[in-house]
Amino acid sequence: MTQRHEQLTGTTVGAMRKSLLPDGVNISKEARSAISRAASVFVLYATSCANNFAMKGKRKTLNASDVLSAMEEMEFQRFVTPLKEALEAYRREQKGKKEASEQKKKDKDKKTDSEEQDKSRDEDNDEDEDRLEEEEPNEEEEVDN
Repeated sequence: MTQRHEQLTGTTVGAMRKSLLPDGVNISKEARSAISRAASVFVLYATSCANNFAMKGKRKTLNASDVLSAMEEMEFQRFVTPLKEALEAYRREQKGKKEASEQKKKDKDKKTDSEEQDKSRDEDNDEDEDRLEEEEPNEEEEVDN
């Protein structure tokens, strides 16, 4: 493992530790390091197991079902249901964001279309005014006649 990977994991694990442990609980520097290393080993092992499922499916990309299958293979069945629930919540959130983004784009397109129509109408009106001015007899021309 690289030092950068350990630092990232240490930061992530540290944030989780703070949110999960009661106030006033202290953890020694050695224990923090051990927890971070254990978390890194777990992530690497879970990724390796998930990769085996992807390879069995002749795929190069790991997907959520590979991770869930890996959790079962590693005998962490009790985490599968909460993971599935978290995955569904994530998918709903992503779907909501996508729909909101699409709606925003549609609204922007409608606004752009409306502005273009207004501009086109203004141009048509300007052309009509120019034509009317050309068709109106010029007072100076009438005087000359």
